[in-house]
Amino acid sequence: MKLSVRFIYLYLFSFVGLLTVVIGSVRMVDLGLKVFVFREADRYEYMAPKIEGEEITPAEEQQLKEQASREQTRNRQREFSGAFAMIAIGLPLYLYHWKTIQKEHKKS
Repeated sequence: MKLSVRFIYLYLFSFVGLLTVVIGSVRMVDLGLKVFVFREADRYEYMAPKIEGEEITPAEEQQLKEQASREQTRNRQREFSGAFAMIAIGLPLYLYHWKTIQKEHKKS
């Protein structure tokens, strides 16, 4: 097999596609572990700034907790969509280039 620009291109883009799928899959597994197994892994405690002489009412405290919960849900959705997009783009990129490489190997 001779070394050519086409050969390098096919292997390079096949590698990029495979790497993208691996990174997206790792992010997806990480998110799944955080959501289903390690539920406290991405929880944050939010403290309202205390102003001297003012007290936080229980209603305000509840509102802060609900806001933190909504923000956590939005962060998980962003993480999932990013990981899914990486897999959705990387998988066809990898498969196309790898099949092309396999066809060229059969020809020679």
